[in-house]
This record gives sequence, C-alpha cells and structure tokens, in this order.
Amino acid sequence: MAFCFSFHSFSQILEPVKWESEIEKISDTEYNLIFKANIDKGWYIYSQNKVDKDGFAPITFFEYRNQDDNYKLEGVTSEPSVAPVFDEIFEENVVKFKDQAQFKQKITVLNADFNQIEIYVEYQTCDNEKCIPGDYTFNLSLDGSAIEKEEVTVDERSKQLSEALDLNVTGWDKYEKQTTDGKGFFGIFLLGFLGGLIALLTPCVFPMIPLTVSFFTKSSGDSKKGLFNSILYGLFIFLIYVLLSIPFHVMDSLDSGILNTISTNVTLNIIFFVIFIVFSFSFFGYFELTLPQSWSAAMDSKANKIGGIVGIFFMALTLAIVSFSCTGPILGGLLGSTMASDASAMQLSMGMGGFGLALALPFTLFAMFPKWLNSLPKSGGWLNTVKVVLGFLELALALKFLSNADLVEHWGLLKREVFIGLWVIIGIGLALYLFGKIKFPHDGLLQKLSKVRITTGILVVAFVIYLLPGLTNTKYANLKLLSGFPPPMFYSLYEKASECPLDLNCYKDLEEGVAAAKAENKPILLDFTGWACVNCRKMEEQVWSTPEVYDVLLKDYVIISLYVDDRKELPEEEQFQYLRSNGTVKDIEDIGDKWTALQTINFQNNSQPYYALLDHNMGLLNHPTGNTPNEDVYAEWLKTGLENFKKQTALGKK
Repeated sequence: MAFCFSFHSFSQILEPVKWESEIEKISDTEYNLIFKANIDKGWYIYSQNKVDKDGFAPITFFEYRNQDDNYKLEGVTSEPSVAPVFDEIFEENVVKFKDQAQFKQKITVLNADFNQIEIYVEYQTCDNEKCIPGDYTFNLSLDGSAIEKEEVTVDERSKQLSEALDLNVTGWDKYEKQTTDGKGFFGIFLLGFLGGLIALLTPCVFPMIPLTVSFFTKSSGDSKKGLFNSILYGLFIFLIYVLLSIPFHVMDSLDSGILNTISTNVTLNIIFFVIFIVFSFSFFGYFELTLPQSWSAAMDSKANKIGGIVGIFFMALTLAIVSFSCTGPILGGLLGSTMASDASAMQLSMGMGGFGLALALPFTLFAMFPKWLNSLPKSGGWLNTVKVVLGFLELALALKFLSNADLVEHWGLLKREVFIGLWVIIGIGLALYLFGKIKFPHDGLLQKLSKVRITTGILVVAFVIYLLPGLTNTKYANLKLLSGFPPPMFYSLYEKASECPLDLNCYKDLEEGVAAAKAENKPILLDFTGWACVNCRKMEEQVWSTPEVYDVLLKDYVIISLYVDDRKELPEEEQFQYLRSNGTVKDIEDIGDKWTALQTINFQNNSQPYYALLDHNMGLLNHPTGNTPNEDVYAEWLKTGLENFKKQTALGKK
C-alpha cells in the first residue's frame, strides 16, 4: 500500500477528490474498468509509479479484490501521460494529476457467474501547503445492474440532536479561512532524533556500533560491498521504526479524532503511568525489561540462514528487539510527547523517523570512515549513569500521564502545586545521584566526579530552583518554559477566582456563554480546548497571560471554553449517534464527544486549540485560528474581531 505522508496536522475535514466509475464491455468476457478522479482546483493526486524510486512521495494504489478464480487483470492500470515535475513538498520529481485523472484496467472474466467486483483505491491529495490521505471503494456490477449497498443510518432523534449542534456560522466569505497546525513536524523530528541519540548512549546499543561495523567491513571481503551492506543496515533500522507508526495512520484514517481520543483516554493514561514507573525502575537497575529471547534468536537465525539483503533486514530487526530494554522507554517517551497533545499520525511517523535515523547514522558513518571508531569512548560505568538519569526522566514523565487522567476526571489528586512539588523531589534525587550522594544497584565505585557529571548536576539544581516559584500563589508561579506540562494554573491548591485560565471569566456551556454575551453586549471567543492539550496550556500561559492579550480577553470578550476531552457522561436523553461525512457513526456519550462533534460540524476541524470570534448571531468576526505562539499576532487578531463587532453593533443601532 502507499505509505501515507501528511504535512499538516490540523485534521480538517476536506474531500478535494470525487471519484466516478464506469464499465466498458469489450466482449462477453472482457471489460475495461474506468475510474475518474475529479480533483478540486489547486489540488492534485500522484501517479501510481514513483519517478524517484528512493523518494518519499506517495503513489496512487489500486487493489482489485475478490479475484480468486473470478477474473484476471490484463496488464497494468493505465493512467494519463504526464511529464514529471519537481514537487516542493517532497522535494523530488513526481508525476501528479490536476483537475481530472482517468485510470483504466482491462480484465478477463473467468467465472461465467461472476458479476460484482470490488476495487479499493488509496491515494493522497495535496495542494501547495498540505497533503490529505484518502481512499475510496468501488462496488461495480459488470452487467450494469444496481448493487444493493447497505446504507448507514441513524434514528430520527439522533438526526435532530446532530442538527441542533449546527450553529449556522456565517461570514466565511468575509474572512480568509485559516487552518492550524499542531506541533511542527520538524520539531517532532528533532525530538525523535534527540531520543535516538540518547538511545545510542545506552548499554544496549553503544557496544553494538563497533561490533556491527567491523562485521560488515571484514566479513564481506570487499570494502565497497561492506560499505553498501552497512548503509543498507542503517536504512532498514530507519524503516523499521517508521513502520511502527503505520497502525496509527490506519486509525487516523478511520476517525480523524481517534488519536486525540486515545491521548485523553483515562484508562490508557493510567496504563502509560504504570508502564513508565516500571520503565524508570528498570533503568535504575532493579530489574531488566527485555522482549522474549526467542524473538531475537529467531530473527538472528533467519539473518544467518537467509543472508543477502533479506538477511541484513533481519539483522536490523534483531538489533531493534535486543535493544528494546533501552530504546523501549525512550520510544515510550516519544509516543507520550506526541500523543499528549493535538496529535496526528504523521507527527508520530516523523518522531519515529527521527529516532530511527539517529540510531542508523553511526552504523553507516563509521562504516564509511572506519578510523573514526578509534575516537569512540570505551564502554564503562558512564553508560549506566546515562540509564539512571533516563530513569529519573521517565519518572517525571510518568506523572504527566497520571495528570492527564486526573484532569479529565477531575479527581483532584495532582493539583498544580502537587505536580510541581513531585518534580522538585525528583530533581533533587537526580542531583544527589549526579553528585554521588546516592547509588543504584549497577553503579560502581565513584572515585571522582567528571566534569560532565558536575555540569549536569548544576543544571539540574538550577532547574529545581526554577520550579520553586511554581509552588507559590504569586505572579512568578506561571512557569512559562514548562507551559503545557504541569496542570493549568487554575487547577490549584490555592483558592482561585474562577476555574478558568488565568482567573479569567469563562463559560463551559455554549448556551450559558451566548446568553451572557448578549446580556453584556460583548463578542464571543469560542475556545475549543482540552484538559490534556499541551498547546492549549501554552497558549493560555504564554500568550493569554501577556498584558496586551489578557486585558482584551478580560474586558472585551465573553470566553466560552469547550473541552473536547471532558469525559463527564451526558444525560441519557442527550446521548445520540452522529453520522460522519465518511459514512461512519460516532456515539456521542459524553460532553467531550458533543463539543468535538460541534467543532467538526461547524468548523470542519478537530484540532485544539482552535479559536473562533463570533457575534450573537453566530457570525464570524475574523477568521478562526489555532495555535498562535506570537502574542502580537494573536492580540491583533482579537482587536480586529472586536472592531468588526463594534462596527456591526453600530450599524444595527442605525
């Protein structure tokens, strides 16, 4: 299947490609199946074939199902003849189709009783900024008779409740409709790359570098062949880690909000919390986590038996399995950091790709420059120190998952000051370890503190000092560098003026908020947010907190904050089934489900944070926007909306 890349993660509900089909009868047993892709202006889809075989650009893929002995394909699926062009998104030469593309496949029927054929097409459609994965299933009748297709329906009550969520938002033609990204792909890639570099410095991976490179350079007998095998080995390591993210692409294509649902699921967050606690104690050296030895033995056996390119792949797979006890917790941290926000499957792929690239590079570089091996530090106690430090970091990260569950369920276990206090304790423990005051099972005798250890210890102490104001109820408690990780400032042990960000006035119910806006004659800031949304906290604590933004929010707007991950169950009479545009059904059972559906219906978007400025009649006052880290840009956006509201109000009075 085509490997699916998407370079924007705003999960907007778009369908730029509409498919049509027809059947052309050639003889009693021969038919041409014709598929037409009608493509919106500014969009395009890709060819079935790559121009650059090593490139990352996607392809259009046709799968002809229920063949068996019913029919056979004659030749390949034809497509328009178009010259390759350079694609700026993937930075390679590609063949792509605009406006309309026709694909044709000739078949020969082998079974006289066969009449209905199913064809699945998977593709990717892009414009100049973003790419969206798509798929379509054709159910065709060879004799032209109608095919009875089971129609997905919902009951009348569900239809009415779905329609009630339609706010009939107007004014789209007045303002440029903007989309919003989640965490930048380059940042996620770098985060993954950093994780891979850290994994290289663990006892499970570091000693493998000289051993593996020596194996390839010496066993091949030919230096060029050894270099080729080393490069191939590194490539397979990279691909293995990228492939681990594929299931998340499948889930994301079935339900564009599934990753957000997973990241805010209470049970999963508790499971992650427990797993990370286990990971941390494993890194401390109290026990070792490994995948079953039979797995690595089986992979190693296949590598030895098969040899060649396939054998090298199994060698790479063996490394991934053997090193799991060290890479698993780091990969878990990467998964947690991407899934704990407005996640997309592509973000995870980028992170995993960065991780795999960092692991793969040394095996290739040292094979190219074998003399560099002499500069590698010798294995020793420092490797265990790295593991223990990672153990402390895993312990701190585990609290984030418990905090997510606590926020969604409002248990009150990890209020902001409790969370920061536990991080202070963990930081003190790490500092004491680095300065040699405490030891763990696999630590040897520490005769002298190294410069690296002393420097790292000083940085940890400085971080602990930075955390201390977060325990207070002062203006210094807003730890902007950590925005999104600790619970929000209003989730506090201290009594707050409101349960809203920065003690602002806000409403968590749409009808109440609209009524208040009318009563106060103020415009509405509709804030789609989440308890476990990292970028939402960053916006509130880094942008909303600035005077130019805070004053406008406090004095001039009515804020309606709708939490899409609020798992409080709706009354039974308010629960219903929502029929998505792709024909699937979503059960609306809790408050978060309701607000997610409302956002999707009215704004064709399900990323958070997402902000819309509205008047009392649900008319837009400015284009909706999302994560806007620049406070000046966000302040100007608010002020423009306020000016437009005042103009409308003045015209209404006339």
